[in-house]
Amino acid sequence: MSQLPTNKTMFGHPAGLFLLFGTELWERFSYYAMRAILVLYLVDKAHGLGWSEKDALSLYGTFTMFVYLTPLIGGWLADNFLGQRKAILIGGALMAAGQFTLAAPHAWVPGAEVTVFYIGLALLVAGNGLFKPNISTMVGDLYEEGDHRRDGAFTIFYMGINVGAFLSGIVVGSVVAAAGGSWQAGFACAGAGMVLSLIIQLTFARKLLGDIGTVPAATLSKQQQTEERKAPLTKEEFDRIKVIFILGVFTIIFWAGFEQAGGLMNIYADRFTDRHLGSFEVPTTWFQSLNPFFIVICAPIIAMIWTRMGDKEPTSPVKFGMGLVLLAIGFVFMIGATMQQGGDINVKTSMMWLVGAYFFHTMGELCLSPIGLSMVTKLAPLRLASLLMGTWFFFTGLANYVAGFVGSFIGHGDEANMVDNALSIFAGIAITATISGIILFLFANKLVYWMHGAEGTSHDKLEEELETAGQHQ
Repeated sequence: MSQLPTNKTMFGHPAGLFLLFGTELWERFSYYAMRAILVLYLVDKAHGLGWSEKDALSLYGTFTMFVYLTPLIGGWLADNFLGQRKAILIGGALMAAGQFTLAAPHAWVPGAEVTVFYIGLALLVAGNGLFKPNISTMVGDLYEEGDHRRDGAFTIFYMGINVGAFLSGIVVGSVVAAAGGSWQAGFACAGAGMVLSLIIQLTFARKLLGDIGTVPAATLSKQQQTEERKAPLTKEEFDRIKVIFILGVFTIIFWAGFEQAGGLMNIYADRFTDRHLGSFEVPTTWFQSLNPFFIVICAPIIAMIWTRMGDKEPTSPVKFGMGLVLLAIGFVFMIGATMQQGGDINVKTSMMWLVGAYFFHTMGELCLSPIGLSMVTKLAPLRLASLLMGTWFFFTGLANYVAGFVGSFIGHGDEANMVDNALSIFAGIAITATISGIILFLFANKLVYWMHGAEGTSHDKLEEELETAGQHQ
């Protein structure tokens, strides 16, 4: 058990919470700033690498897949060797190095631009694996078991994630525009955010966190794990595992659609959307700030609605279904955007289609994202908890790969064909998500039955969802 830090509090919470809030805010700023410009940099023939849209979106999907898979390794290293604090610092340093590697001007590395680019991505993936799984765990460690402030702490922490994400798109887009379209300036901006995150952690961690996260912590001995793994699964445990895998299929469908935001929808905003407000042209990356903006505004409202519904609150499978249907509605807006063009590539579509799409995608995320990891922690047998959590992360990683694969069907070159292909992709995702949501509504009661009471009370669900929500972001 970690020794708790000083009793100093802010707004009723340990001061260490706001240290972690600031650390995560600027790390997420760094990541989402890079994510907002990655595909745009790849396809830019003047200032970028000049890749085809197909290759750029395929790379985007592969990269984001590894972003979700490497935390499995990073969490294991922290638990067994490094401790959370050291893992965060090493991971942050690697990510800063990765961002500044991406920021290297092409003139510095003539003929090796692609190699340097891949090195930068590899550093980001490795650093993310060490950073991502450990900082949210430390939030929980600030509180004794049963402390009623814990759920509020994760709400504050989750807001930090989204404030960083909101700022990233606006700031990086403005920096790139001010630098005359230099994507390297954007990557340098992302690197500066990561350095700021590290400075905050290095300056205040010892004082505000005590020894939390300094010692590798394994909760069970190897002997206990070995003995427990020998026990066969009960019928109840087998049913609960079935629910994890069934909902895993639906989470792949959701995130494969949702993650078009950084890929296909990013290209659509850049190429085919009228981004002018009078004489001002809205930078493409600003649209990436819509999702975190809507989360900050709407998350407390959604949480309040669930709480006020009490026993009438929808079950987790129903929430999953709602998330998928809301995702589909978002893509109906994208269908409207392409239809507004009427087959004429010289017609730029209204920005409001994208705003509507991002709004409904965010509403879907708020219905689905906070409960996914939460459900795994409740349904997985203790002796298989790590394995099944890893499996869930694999589902999310696979979804990101599928997102890139699906988005790559937009094609390359002929813009008229690209718009037609985008319409087909948006319609295909909308139909698939709608059918998936209906299937979940129809079989929700059966899934709840197989959960054997793991749903808990409304308060239990809200606390668990808040605790795990930030782990996906």
